[in-house]
Amino acid sequence: MAHTGKRERSGTATKAPPAHLGGRYGLLLLVLIGTYLLVAFSGAKLATEIQVLLFALVLLIALRNSPMPRPWPLVIGAVTVIGTAVTFLASLSGSLDGKAAEDLWKALLLLMAVIMVVHRVLAKRTVTIQSIYGALSAYIIIGLMFASVFAAADYLSTTDFFVNNEPANTQTFQYFSFTTLTTLGYGDFTAAESGGRSIAVLEALTGQIFLATLTPDPPEQPELPDRSGSEDGNPTDDDERRE
Repeated sequence: MAHTGKRERSGTATKAPPAHLGGRYGLLLLVLIGTYLLVAFSGAKLATEIQVLLFALVLLIALRNSPMPRPWPLVIGAVTVIGTAVTFLASLSGSLDGKAAEDLWKALLLLMAVIMVVHRVLAKRTVTIQSIYGALSAYIIIGLMFASVFAAADYLSTTDFFVNNEPANTQTFQYFSFTTLTTLGYGDFTAAESGGRSIAVLEALTGQIFLATLTPDPPEQPELPDRSGSEDGNPTDDDERRE
């Protein structure tokens, strides 16, 4: 009995959370919506600068819902905090290289976050409110990630990102990214160079397959017994009793 209890205690300490339980994504969705609206409705430079801090928070929240064994969550969390601090300080210098490095770091943070969220949501076998929150969160993360990639491409390029001298800033990159992801195609903002157009095509393709990929299959319904008659066409016992 003592050995059995020891094995049970040991198993409880090392048991990983079941993959089908999914995670809780309400807070993540609120942070993402708040991050998007903060930048979209504020032209202040500070709102754009603190975006990298908010994206680091997004990854940490996604990491909280990840079933990865230790010490990986601690390692990823530490790298996230240190890398975010370094790129944030580099962006304050105002150099184009520092800005590009910050946007590439944003894209990397969001890429890691969306991988964790999608992996967790796909593990759920049925549609729940948390899986819906997770799917919406992943969709917003993808849009913000491509916006960061567009911004980095703009900083690293010597030509204008958009045609017709349209303004290229965080607000317009977010707008262009989400209209591309949802394939709305308003046409008021268009990438001027082949590099930006190629990234936009990849984002449009991602938006096309996203919803179909993250929709869980409905559970199989048990087959109901055939009460119309027996296999040889004779009435069943219930039919005979009713007669």
